[in-house]
Amino acid sequence: MASIEFSPGIQEVPTNVRVLKSKTSSRGAAIFRFEDVNSDTQNILGMTMIDEEGELTTRDIKAKFLNGEFKALEVTYEMSNEAEWERFLRFMERFSASNEMGMA
Repeated sequence: MASIEFSPGIQEVPTNVRVLKSKTSSRGAAIFRFEDVNSDTQNILGMTMIDEEGELTTRDIKAKFLNGEFKALEVTYEMSNEAEWERFLRFMERFSASNEMGMA
């Protein structure tokens, strides 16, 4: 089973995930948007993606506000080579299957 966590033991499910890949190199990025967060947003330092192969982690997190009210977290996970890209895709396939999400 694959999961995403901001805090240990508290699973999160993104509202949206955009995956981008350079046509000229093996660099890529995934941008996760979380509108409903189970973790305490004041104490989030990073996002961890966990599956049977191990963990992928990013600390690139931005809080989005509208009129001073929290709306979402936007998290970016960057991949700099083909091996990182393939590893991320394996995680997303497992995560999508575990959470009944479709990949388009």
